[in-house]
Amino acid sequence: MQTSRPPLALIAGPTASGKSAIALRLAEETGGVVINADSAQVYRDLRVVTARPSADEEARAEHRLYGYIDGAEACSAARWAIDAGAVIAETHAAGRLPILVGGTGLYIRTLLDGIAPVPEIDPAIRAEVRNLPVADAHRALANADPAAAARLAPADTTRVARALEVVRSTGQPLAVWQAQRAGGIGRDIMLSPVLLLPERTWLFDRIDRRAAVMLEDGAIDEVRRIAARALLADAPIRRAIGVPEIERLLNGTATHEETTSALALVTRQYAKRQYTWFRNQTPPDWRRLTEPPSNLKEYFRFGG
Repeated sequence: MQTSRPPLALIAGPTASGKSAIALRLAEETGGVVINADSAQVYRDLRVVTARPSADEEARAEHRLYGYIDGAEACSAARWAIDAGAVIAETHAAGRLPILVGGTGLYIRTLLDGIAPVPEIDPAIRAEVRNLPVADAHRALANADPAAAARLAPADTTRVARALEVVRSTGQPLAVWQAQRAGGIGRDIMLSPVLLLPERTWLFDRIDRRAAVMLEDGAIDEVRRIAARALLADAPIRRAIGVPEIERLLNGTATHEETTSALALVTRQYAKRQYTWFRNQTPPDWRRLTEPPSNLKEYFRFGG
């Protein structure tokens, strides 16, 4: 079917499912550009820990938005979506296929559907709310936005604070803003999505093996360099999967064997959450595969 909308290939799924390899193959076959949609792989400090494509792989096809943010900075879904939208537009302007690949569902949804246009929060209100004990914040939320208070766990510090600061600062519940969307590109492109959802036994075995290889291939040195930078404890890069576990090894509170097991465990847990999100939160007409396709052209068709 002919279309005037420019194409966008999307390869999504849990970590270690083989997404990057498919994206590279597709880029080589089409002359396309691989665009990162993984929230941890945006940081230049973490190539091995986040299983970013290797330098050799990046040399085989153009890769964008990998390792482009310093570890001292925070990257939000909104910031990434703006950056990704710009790269996709550049790729289309050059007559090439953008190939979006990653496992961060929030990033992908924000890019395609847009983001709630919540106004800037009054700094004074934010500071006041963030200084409240979570129990007090939840009680205040029950008065200001009963629906949100009923929906959120009383101990969910981050989400309770967010809902309370929004209603206090804007005069509208967060749900009102979330019902609106701005900035999404979904209606402007022809999307060809593939979800890679392999058998969990295969996936978890791959994760276990990859954890051991990471520790031998430079992950420890990456985390050591991050620790030497004395970044804030709540810096997003320090919360990336694998970093806290390797920090314990460096601090002498865990052995190499314990670190390997811990790294595999937290990665499996993360993969389970990703698997559930992509299975339940994506449109039913998105193609779901249990293994990489042998013929990519069969799965990525954009008309013509």
